[in-house]
Amino acid sequence: MPTPTKGPRLGGSPTHEKMMLQNLSASLFENRSITTTLTKAKRVQPFAERLITFAKKGDLAARRKVVGQLSAKNATNQAIVHELFTVIAPAMAEREGGYTRITKVGNRKGDNAPMAVIELVMEPVSPKQKVVADAEQATAAAAPEEPAEVEAEETPAEEAAEVEAEETAEAPAEETETSEESEDK
Repeated sequence: MPTPTKGPRLGGSPTHEKMMLQNLSASLFENRSITTTLTKAKRVQPFAERLITFAKKGDLAARRKVVGQLSAKNATNQAIVHELFTVIAPAMAEREGGYTRITKVGNRKGDNAPMAVIELVMEPVSPKQKVVADAEQATAAAAPEEPAEVEAEETPAEEAAEVEAEETAEAPAEETETSEESEDK
């Protein structure tokens, strides 16, 4: 369970709060998004993301830990754990964090409580972000080698230019010699 916050708990006791977080996260995994109060959404987010991190590991120990955290004593929660490991975790494989998103939706009509939608971020990581990260890694790896490569690239280009200049300079001289010889004959 996440570190307790200061102030009153969501439920009446620590056990009730723990069960509430388990039920909210099970509903989140089952429906992919839930509408709840903003406070509950903020409290369930680290709990659910931690369970997804365990599911990404995919081994037996992680599965048992998630089953214990979701209190999967009934068939419904066991099906949710199975879905978490077989559908949700592979979809989050490329993502390094931020598996959930909280969006504020206004206040509840009855008691004016701030409401929010918490949902799983199932979209793949954008290729642009991945390309930028790869480019930054390549730049960092090539930074010490870059000056040597630049010098090596400039030298053959300069040599080629010098050779062409020499050939051009020699060609008119040869032509003049050939034309002088033909005039002599």
